[in-house]
Amino acid sequence: MSETPQQQINARLKALLAPQASLLKIALLCAALSAVFFVLQSWLLAHLFAGWLHQYLDNASRISTQSLLAVLPWLILCFAVRPLLQYVRERLSQTASLRVRHQLRQQLLGKLAAAGPARQQLGSDGALGSQVLEQVDALDGYISRYYVQRYLVVISPVILLIATAWYSWLAAALLLITAPMVPLFMIMLGNAAAQANRNQFAALARLSGRFLDFIRGMTTLQQVNATALAEGSIADASQQYRERTMKVLQMAFLSTAVLEFFTALAIALVALYLGLGLVGQLPWSVDVIPVPYMGALFILLLAPEFYAPLRQLGSDYHAKAQAEGAVAELQPLLNTEFWQHPGHQSIHLVAPPAVDIHQLSVRAADGRLRLADFSLHLAPGERVLIQGPSGSGKSTLLDTLLGFADYQGSIGINNDELRQLSRDDWHQQIGYLAQQASIQRGTIADNLRLAAPDADDAALITVLQQVELWPLIEQLPLQLQTPLGERGKGLSGGQLQRLSLAQLLLRDAPLWLLDEPTEHLDPDTASRLHQLLEAVSRGKTLLLISHQQDIHWLDRSVHIQPAAPAEASV
Repeated sequence: MSETPQQQINARLKALLAPQASLLKIALLCAALSAVFFVLQSWLLAHLFAGWLHQYLDNASRISTQSLLAVLPWLILCFAVRPLLQYVRERLSQTASLRVRHQLRQQLLGKLAAAGPARQQLGSDGALGSQVLEQVDALDGYISRYYVQRYLVVISPVILLIATAWYSWLAAALLLITAPMVPLFMIMLGNAAAQANRNQFAALARLSGRFLDFIRGMTTLQQVNATALAEGSIADASQQYRERTMKVLQMAFLSTAVLEFFTALAIALVALYLGLGLVGQLPWSVDVIPVPYMGALFILLLAPEFYAPLRQLGSDYHAKAQAEGAVAELQPLLNTEFWQHPGHQSIHLVAPPAVDIHQLSVRAADGRLRLADFSLHLAPGERVLIQGPSGSGKSTLLDTLLGFADYQGSIGINNDELRQLSRDDWHQQIGYLAQQASIQRGTIADNLRLAAPDADDAALITVLQQVELWPLIEQLPLQLQTPLGERGKGLSGGQLQRLSLAQLLLRDAPLWLLDEPTEHLDPDTASRLHQLLEAVSRGKTLLLISHQQDIHWLDRSVHIQPAAPAEASV
């Protein structure tokens, strides 16, 4: 029998918390001990004030401080230990939350890394960034507050109920009867809050993706005079998000108000019983005091704390709803299984490798044939152009060589089978240049050092000179420290590709894989970039994918034939 979505969410939360179970159990123990010390503290105070009352009723000239001195050390102990236990509980819970969120974030980043180019199928970068950041952090309240509280809501009231029953079974029964009202309304309002939070996270992901797409396409929007339209679209989406946020907050405040009302009503009911009992006016027990002053005061001191865990759980219940909404949004990414490269053999190339591809076939997850029976031999240092119509498998070939796709046939790297090599080690031997430069927000130097973290400024200037970018950067006021915006905003498309080429030179990889690096450039810029590629790629084994027919600096070209229709339908 398949699990329901809610069961899957609960199972996921349980699995995430399992490694931190010991910390959370110790936090729960601290909370339970705090309840025990509160019972002791309340008993000491009730005993002290009851003694003073008896002295006053006995017409004592002054109240003796001897009773105070007798209980003072124990009161000081209670007043000191309870905050300490609460502090330890919070620190342990926060530590567990931090570790769980770090683990989950690493898991998500690992999924995205394993996806490789297939990451685009999971959503826009803005939506994925929202999941890795905001939705992971949405688990904090559930772990640091709600998780321990949901167990404490049983343990603490039981401890206080036993202490209350020692003096009055009826008062304990009143507490026990009124207690279920709090979680009942908490559940009724909490289910609606959980759905509202799920919708809110989905809306946030869509808004993040839309905003990032507009930022990336700002140049195009300016060229077609559509910035006002984009601004209006973002403003409308933001306003709708704000309105939904206020509705979620309204539900949270409403649930808190309802819980406070029923808690106050229940405490008032217990106080009414004890008060009427002290003056002997209970209808079924006239002129009889069922609970003496000390017991009544002790129970009244315990009553607010009896409901406190329930009230706190109600306040934190929106954290549960928020966490469930976040996990529901993360489930598709967490449940997506990507092919795991099986190899672990280390590899270190000291010279351009030979690449021998024999009868290579690649199928998609649905069985569709993406690349059919492709064979190619690259000699060390040979530079080859790969061409073919759209859908023939050119990008699939690069994905496979990068280690992101399962395949049939063989790919030999200096006679070592690719699937047996460690993908991390293999990536260190490859230089990859895509259609669009992968430039991050930061300085020019920061982006270059992504390829070689230990490179000094002299090395950066050298590669910039090789790609003919240094004369431009040298004229800038900050030179290497010039900041770039999102996706390299501040440089033209050709300049960004040159900067990416400089990154390749810093890596000094013996094998280069180039995926249509001049696709989005004007003819003059593309021609100049090809001249640079011809010069800087000498001595590299190079595979270049392009639709251009007039690339004469490469050693030869190979044409990929698309899969036959009969094969593609398999």
